[in-house]
Amino acid sequence: AALESGGGLVEPGGSLRLSCVVSKSTLDDAYIGWFRQAPGQEREGIACIGFRDGSKYYQDSMKGRVDISRDKEAMTISLSMNNLKKEDTAVYYCATDPLGISCLRGNWIGMNDWGKGTPVTVSS
Repeated sequence: AALESGGGLVEPGGSLRLSCVVSKSTLDDAYIGWFRQAPGQEREGIACIGFRDGSKYYQDSMKGRVDISRDKEAMTISLSMNNLKKEDTAVYYCATDPLGISCLRGNWIGMNDWGKGTPVTVSS
């Protein structure tokens, strides 16, 4: 399972950088995605990255305010978030997709190796 970290309390307009450490056994040509789930809402995709070539894909949920990146040696995928809003409050997760089909579409169904998530609260 993936291991997420970096969440916390931040004021509106602030920034956070989340990290996700993945298992080497899930990599090779896999895609890794960041998702979030707010209370009472469905899990939604944020961004996806190809672990081999670093290709990046963004969903509309936070496009323009986030950047996904990866460190192959550290097996870590990061999500830098800027200009955070109260509606960004959620638990943030990462997961892997061996083929990329679900990840590229921001569809949580079909993603594997979910972590327990890291909570982000945006509040003044």
